[in-house]
Amino acid sequence: MRNYLTTAILLIGVAVIPGTALAQSAVENRVERLEGQMRAVQRKVFPPQGNNQLIQPDIAPNDYSTPSTGAPSGSPLSDLTARVDALESQLSGLTGQIEQLQFKGRQLDEGFAAYKRATDARLKALEGTAAPADTTAIDTPPVAAVTPKPPATRPGATRPVTPTTAPTPAAAKDPARAERVAAIEKPATEDAGEDLYNYGYRLWEAKLYPEAEVQFKTLVKDYPQHRRISRAQNMLGRALLDGGKPNLAILAFYDNYRKMPKGDRAHESLFYLAQALVKLNKPAAEVCKVYDELEDVYPDKLSPQMKADVARGRVTSKCK
Repeated sequence: MRNYLTTAILLIGVAVIPGTALAQSAVENRVERLEGQMRAVQRKVFPPQGNNQLIQPDIAPNDYSTPSTGAPSGSPLSDLTARVDALESQLSGLTGQIEQLQFKGRQLDEGFAAYKRATDARLKALEGTAAPADTTAIDTPPVAAVTPKPPATRPGATRPVTPTTAPTPAAAKDPARAERVAAIEKPATEDAGEDLYNYGYRLWEAKLYPEAEVQFKTLVKDYPQHRRISRAQNMLGRALLDGGKPNLAILAFYDNYRKMPKGDRAHESLFYLAQALVKLNKPAAEVCKVYDELEDVYPDKLSPQMKADVARGRVTSKCK
């Protein structure tokens, strides 16, 4: 009888040991799998920096310090269970951070879309009220222009146009200004649109902004398909801005970007749109959104000088 009991106890012990070993092995596999997932999530949320090191996460694993000498240690199974609980807690925290970042990204997209809609509405309202006043202030009755030879009509033009010699109100009241205007050479080639642009640019360089404005407006109106149309619309905005009319300059710059986004001066119009907003003391948030649009839409068209100017503008407006 005693031998039978002894044999039974030994058999039970032998059966228990493999079961415990199997349970411990299963928990270890679970720990290794969770640790692997944890490292993958950390690489996604905290990417490597320049020194090839990961950014340390805000949620750090619990400190498993080595027990002091002589202190009884817990069972291996309980230690592994504690590690699993800690890893699961960290994974839960990182998942929450990812969801928060995605939510903030959606909020930014929705905010910018709302800003664009509001800006379109405000600019259309300004265009409806300010454009007629601008026409009466600057445009004058047409005066016949005398040129060495008649210009050719280009495709897209409603009629042949030459650089106008009509005096502006400022030149009519100021003989010295009239002399300055008369000193600017008027080109006369077979390309009337090119002549308008070049003459307007020379007037703008001489800081005769109202006179330059007339030339650029004429080109935009009568030669809508001319190869210089994007440049003319941009220079119209610059003549208005430099002439102390930032409200009207905003309309000119925005029209160039909205109607001709692939024009060769659309990116410059966005840049100067931000400058016009600054002159009007608009909120810095609006200026920063224009800079964001410029860098997002035209990253390859910005010259080094313009990149530096944008960076300075961001600092001035305290853009994030």
